[in-house]
Amino acid sequence: MARLRLFAQARECAGTSEAALDGVTVGEVLDTAVERYGARFAAILAVSAIWLNGEPASRELPVDDGDEVAVLPPVSGG
Repeated sequence: MARLRLFAQARECAGTSEAALDGVTVGEVLDTAVERYGARFAAILAVSAIWLNGEPASRELPVDDGDEVAVLPPVSGG
């Protein structure tokens, strides 16, 4: 299982900062998260940066047990 780390709006929407999810690719882990957390989470995910083990990631990258997939929504401020 991969460890999904959620930040900012993604964390607020999911109600947690991390979860263990199944998937053999980054995309499968994210799809499982959308199934669990719903449409609002999917909308946040669509505009978020995705990282795998501290590096920018695409959906096609493989995920091993213990890997960390992080969802980083855009930051707003002023």
